[in-house]
Amino acid sequence: MAEITASQVKELRERTGAGMMECKKALTENNGDIDAAAEWLRKSGLAKADKKASRVAAEGRIVAAQADGKGVLVEINSETDFVAKDENFVAFTEAVANAALEADDIDALKSTKLASGETVEESRSALIAKVGENVQVRRMARIDSANTIGAYVHGGRIGVLVEVKNGNADLARGLAMHVAAMNPPYISPAHVPADFVAKEKEIALAQVKDTGKPADILEKMISGKVAKTVNELCLTGQPYVLDTNQTVEAALKAAGAEVLQFVRLAVGEGIEKQADDFHAEVMKQAGLA
Repeated sequence: MAEITASQVKELRERTGAGMMECKKALTENNGDIDAAAEWLRKSGLAKADKKASRVAAEGRIVAAQADGKGVLVEINSETDFVAKDENFVAFTEAVANAALEADDIDALKSTKLASGETVEESRSALIAKVGENVQVRRMARIDSANTIGAYVHGGRIGVLVEVKNGNADLARGLAMHVAAMNPPYISPAHVPADFVAKEKEIALAQVKDTGKPADILEKMISGKVAKTVNELCLTGQPYVLDTNQTVEAALKAAGAEVLQFVRLAVGEGIEKQADDFHAEVMKQAGLA
């Protein structure tokens, strides 16, 4: 079998637009014959898959997997919500989530092999050719713990992992549902940054300083306002979504449990979506712009 060189891979990539791993495989399958490898890629539907890589992919799915004290979330993006619901895309995301249980980070995940024998990256390139859109394995989060891990995914759009000490699986999942719904930035007041509290005190003081009340009353008013704001931001201070008659803190206390950490991912957050100007595009195509 002929040795495949980096220059051959580079030439085939430039010629077909396929991914590096696909080009190397094509050359290997065709004994280094670039013409035959290019035809093989076209027949496999992999040619020009990489040409879609520059297109914005801000839709997609959050997927979760759990096993042996591990919990993972993975965000996998597509360009449209239509493809995000495609059975091929969904199957790929589920396979990647399971593979993520054995990967330490997103880079390691991309080179992890799936049950099919392909790496995540190879499977992603094949999926791009199949669905006709850019697909990106964007990010992952994981919790490894001897404590209870709760996982919840809402509609494929929001995913949460929660680590709970001394809590059971039902409580952990309920808390994950709460975090998905309410998106608290902090676990408890102890986790709120001191500079945020100081700024809230400054704002509260400006609101009450002209009321003419005694200093001790003003102090109580300020403390009350700040405490209310902080509690609304904290998981423990919010009414529990599964039982709004009690706070999350009360639910945890009743179970003798404690939340140690949580992570929440939402599809497309932080991605700047492209706003298509169809009028301008039509004018450009017509040569009128």
